[in-house]
Amino acid sequence: MEKENRIKKIGEVSKLEPFSKQEIPWKEKLELMPVFKIPLAYLVYNKYNGRILSRTKSLESQKHEIDVESEDGRRRIEKLLWESKPDRNKKTEESIEKYGQEKVGIITRDGIVIDGNRRVMLLNKLKKDYFKAVVLPVTLEEDPLEIEKLETLYQMGEDEKLGYNPVEKYLKAKGLHQRKVSVDKIANWMGESETTVKEYLEVMKIMDDYLQYLQYDGIYTQLDGREDQFINLTKWIKKFENVSRGSADAFDGYKSSDVDDLKMISFDYIRARYEGKKFRNIAYGRKESHFFGDEKIWKDFRDFHFEHVDPISDEEEKIDYDSENLEAHLDARDDKFTKESAKFLNENIDTHYQWLRNRQAADEPAKLINSAKRAIESIDQKHKAFAEPEVMNEVLELNKMTTDMLIKTSPESLLDHIIYLLAKVNLNKKGKQPEKSLLDKVTLINKTTFDMKKELGG
Repeated sequence: MEKENRIKKIGEVSKLEPFSKQEIPWKEKLELMPVFKIPLAYLVYNKYNGRILSRTKSLESQKHEIDVESEDGRRRIEKLLWESKPDRNKKTEESIEKYGQEKVGIITRDGIVIDGNRRVMLLNKLKKDYFKAVVLPVTLEEDPLEIEKLETLYQMGEDEKLGYNPVEKYLKAKGLHQRKVSVDKIANWMGESETTVKEYLEVMKIMDDYLQYLQYDGIYTQLDGREDQFINLTKWIKKFENVSRGSADAFDGYKSSDVDDLKMISFDYIRARYEGKKFRNIAYGRKESHFFGDEKIWKDFRDFHFEHVDPISDEEEKIDYDSENLEAHLDARDDKFTKESAKFLNENIDTHYQWLRNRQAADEPAKLINSAKRAIESIDQKHKAFAEPEVMNEVLELNKMTTDMLIKTSPESLLDHIIYLLAKVNLNKKGKQPEKSLLDKVTLINKTTFDMKKELGG
């Protein structure tokens, strides 16, 4: 039904005896307004309803414009509304079937549903005849801000908020802010503090940056199930982004480029749906409790990520923006990335978490050395990989490190170690080494020990 016809039909119903009356917050006061039984055929869904805003915005980003007055548009909105909370919809459906519509809705005078889209969907599903609603004295175009306020008050009220996809509140705050509604008004309408609304706007900006990073601009469905990670990342970026002032929780001398790297690497972990403690190891809390608080750990973590995970991203197939089901296409793309990068993402987190734990136990050398011994004892020296040149180089480096420790702290322990090594020398395994060369080295050792003995007064 076209708009003018809906206005005419709803106007005729509004002249009838009202079903009841309902107080509505309208124009800064509570107005007692009549409730009418509006035939469902006169109603049009609000496609920017806060319950499905992320879905409709995502579809429109994919060039799927939704005409709510068409049959196709109506069915598409009804599908989105049902899928937004199937369990809750089933309960409400059963309640409507048993008791009828209990909660009154709100519509504009041209039939756009401001409060009650989900109930209208269920009434249509149950093939009921009418929707009990207050009829506002304006159309959406005649007073968009007042209607937006009313819609937000109802949709983001404490009881309703629980039934919403978490992303919707961020989109709602962003949309209002873009329409120049002040933060204090948004807070009032959404029933939140100004601090919370500012946080919503900050988190939404990071979410938009993430979508842009993946070239998923405006496809908000790709944020599903990732809210906590975005909240954490937003706090990290906010804490570290003022490089000139610095942060006591980051490594000394960090730069803007380090914060950019932190953001990009975190995006990859968010994409792969890392959460909880594993994700928080990256930069959560005080300096000593995360990778970004230690320059050596951070740079090693960063370099490993860029070396092993970036090539996977670089080789991904191009996004098919003309896909009939872009959401499924992007989900499959994310799943493939997660599968191919999981080994490296896990290894990088686990390795550097152990390094971090070792740093935290720096004042417990016996504990660390025992831990290192257990790790070395676990090596299968018969494995072919043990003989690889890079492994041997690491063994030599490790040997040098332990020798340097003895040099710095205990000459006696160092001499014990040298005696141990000399006792292990097997001259029968000299191979092609000239005997004179070996003799020269033994002579040098003899001279060195003679000088040491002389220095000690022996």
